[in-house]
Amino acid sequence: MSGMRDVAVIGAGMGGSAAAMALAGGGWEVLLLDARRFPRHKVCGEFLSPESRSMLDALGFREAIASLCPVELTRAKLYWGGGPPLEVPLPGGAIGVSRHAMDPALHAEVRRARAEVCTETAVTAVRREGQGYRLETRCGGETGVIHARAVIGAWGGGPSRLSAVRAADSPYVGVKAHFEGVAMEPAVELFVFPGGYLGMAPVEGGGVNVAALLDKEAFAGAAAGPGAAGLLLEAAGRHPQLKAKLAAAAPLPGTEAAVVPNLRRRPQAWGDFAHVGDACVTIPPLCGDGMSMALRSALLCARLADGFLRGSLTEEQWRRQYERGLRSEFSGPLRWGHLLQALFARPSLAGPVMRLARTVPILPERLLHATRLRDAGL
Repeated sequence: MSGMRDVAVIGAGMGGSAAAMALAGGGWEVLLLDARRFPRHKVCGEFLSPESRSMLDALGFREAIASLCPVELTRAKLYWGGGPPLEVPLPGGAIGVSRHAMDPALHAEVRRARAEVCTETAVTAVRREGQGYRLETRCGGETGVIHARAVIGAWGGGPSRLSAVRAADSPYVGVKAHFEGVAMEPAVELFVFPGGYLGMAPVEGGGVNVAALLDKEAFAGAAAGPGAAGLLLEAAGRHPQLKAKLAAAAPLPGTEAAVVPNLRRRPQAWGDFAHVGDACVTIPPLCGDGMSMALRSALLCARLADGFLRGSLTEEQWRRQYERGLRSEFSGPLRWGHLLQALFARPSLAGPVMRLARTVPILPERLLHATRLRDAGL
């Protein structure tokens, strides 16, 4: 695996795979690296918005996604306080599909585009060397050195082991598991309760993805069973309708995951090199558009990286244009996302807000649009 590449992409999740695919499609020699083993479960809503689908289609992933038999989703349902849920039609076709199935499918397409994909390969150091970079790697007991003209960081964010998640310096913990025995409509459902919120979406194969963002202090004394599934069931006990929804549910073994999302940091487009996906920016999970933002950042970054590799942009121009583009694309959705995050943290507002939303139904639809990216014309 030693030698020179045009681009090394560190992290083979959604953003990294998209960046690798776009650059490989431009004829560049691309190496996609990840320390993890795939397939793997990841804390994710596993909800592909219409914006995400259009970008995946533009990259050439349409058939790979369709082959996974995803579940079509038509609306969102919000349960906050008592009473019936607030239902909002989704703007365009959305789907539910697990990352466990999707990530390897994307990797296969990246390989077909003639890029290298090396998983279970950790990057232990990245250093400037001449006009490019030197990357040191470790795979099993073997070390290696790779040289690349450009590097893109797409490693996600936060520790993923539950013990590390609990100890991390963050007020939140994100947990997820797949469940069976849950009756679901073609909808993504969001339940808000004191100490956090939980989303559910059906995925391929009949399972249901259940993911939550929880306040660590509010759940410090949780007495439920161990692991992420235990925390999810503890959360269900704090919302009567959610408890009834999961009454006959059972977690599917091996599907649990946990993470610490850093929702307070500002977008970081560039460190020693470009960042995409969660390495760059994280939107509050309740917005359901994290994968869309990962894809958009990867596409924007890859287009500018192409200019750099062709010699039409300096690295400094790449950096400045990328930072400017991210501010333009993401500032609105991030601002509205954090506003909703703060709103749902105040249970006393549940009644008035839900009554207003039912009285003026255009308001929740407008809010849904405000947290999403503008059409990129792909």
